[in-house]
Amino acid sequence: MNEEQIRSWISATLGHEPRDLSLFVRALTHASYGPDNYERVEFLGDRVLGMVVASWLYEIYPDEPEGKLSRRFNVIVSRESCAAIGREIGVATHMRLGKQARDDGAVRSDNVLGDVVEALIGALFLEGGVPAAGTFIRKAWGGLVTGQLQAPKHPKSALQEWAASHGCRPPVYTTGARTGPHHAPRFTITVSIPGRAEVSAEGASKQEAETAAAKALLEKLS
Repeated sequence: MNEEQIRSWISATLGHEPRDLSLFVRALTHASYGPDNYERVEFLGDRVLGMVVASWLYEIYPDEPEGKLSRRFNVIVSRESCAAIGREIGVATHMRLGKQARDDGAVRSDNVLGDVVEALIGALFLEGGVPAAGTFIRKAWGGLVTGQLQAPKHPKSALQEWAASHGCRPPVYTTGARTGPHHAPRFTITVSIPGRAEVSAEGASKQEAETAAAKALLEKLS
């Protein structure tokens, strides 16, 4: 992928004509490729995404209390949501990865894809401020923000409530194996409601694995 192709993709996908193309190339570069990578600009983009989404939710749900706004926010800015956006806009085709990371499947990792999306937001902010970053976020995240009729309930909270309402002991989470390379780890978590059922699930972090396990157990119990 040459620089002109990257420039064209950024312009068409992010809605911004880059002045400093190297900034966006850096946002697409994984640490396995070299030291000039996305990590610092991803740190910035994560905060910009949070600010834009928080302001957006405050604006369009004026009657909701803080708790419901927080539940919406957590889903919208989650690693899974960022990775889904990355897949929709074709980030994987443009990422720069070292050979080992590519062979290990980092191009499919929610962690990596989500980080690159946040890095691109950081690059947009550095060149065009909140207007440039916000325009992209409102376009790419529109369905997630406005498509929720009710504030989503986190699977772990929902499972806790299910156990209480059915007279069961609280869910128990047990950490299993950690596998995969450093840049794309996989964690296994088992959740059980003693005397009722248990399910194991994997994720790119312990939190992600716990969420996936709670969701799977809820589906099993229903």
